[in-house]
Amino acid sequence: MADNEQKAMQLMQEAEKKLGSSKGFLSSLFGGSSKTEEAAELFVRAANTFKMAKNWASAGQCFCKAAQLQLTLQSRHEAATHYVDAGNAFKKADPNESINCLLKAVEIYTDMGRFTIAAKHHITVAEIYENELADIEQAMSHYERAADYYKGEESNSAANKCFLKVAQYSAQLEQYQKAIDIYEQVASNCMENALLKYSAKDHFFRAALCHMCNDIVNAKLVIPKYEEMFPAFSDSRECNLLKSVLDSMDNVDEFTKAVADYDSISRLDQWLTMMFLRIKNQITEEVTDEMNLC
Repeated sequence: MADNEQKAMQLMQEAEKKLGSSKGFLSSLFGGSSKTEEAAELFVRAANTFKMAKNWASAGQCFCKAAQLQLTLQSRHEAATHYVDAGNAFKKADPNESINCLLKAVEIYTDMGRFTIAAKHHITVAEIYENELADIEQAMSHYERAADYYKGEESNSAANKCFLKVAQYSAQLEQYQKAIDIYEQVASNCMENALLKYSAKDHFFRAALCHMCNDIVNAKLVIPKYEEMFPAFSDSRECNLLKSVLDSMDNVDEFTKAVADYDSISRLDQWLTMMFLRIKNQITEEVTDEMNLC
């Protein structure tokens, strides 16, 4: 590993010498651009050698230098590729620097009209915010940008996946109306596709839970609306659970039993558990307030 690091340092020095020799007047007339290209290649070799030594920060820095040189050569695709390589290397050492590099690549790809590739890297940025930096609002922002790019390229399935992540986090941040709008729109999109039609049931279910957290009176009105829009929803276990929950809004024990019965057959994921706990807390508060009034 030490040998690889030493070799990488030597490659960096060679690259810097190439750059130094390309700055003279005669060199700019005779082969300056070729020396810049050679220097870029040396930086890439150095970066890959640093990767072998698991020196991720130095690898990222070398990829960045290669990207900057490719930009001077008007090789935008190569520059974007190196910025992505830098982002992937920095991901193991410096998440914020990883994001900076990936966004530079995104800027180049969008300028080139490569929106599908740009969307893919927005997702990577969103995942870094999710998993490394715990910044949910920034994660939402980048999932939304990715969704918009996919939608513009008619990649509706990929767009829906990103929009659903936005809805999930919107509800988590108690931005319920935004989550509702997305779940309803995705459900409507799914109903138009024979292969995805059945999944509309889950999206309507999640939208209804957001309604319950936001406005319990309105929630009682939307379930019949969803049943009318998607008749198969009315026969689902999810719809039956929603009705049981609404019927037990003044009784915490009945509410808990209804949710537990559902969970015994279809395990609740973390998001659903969070939503039902919020609804349960609402019921508990209302019951407590009524008792205090008595």
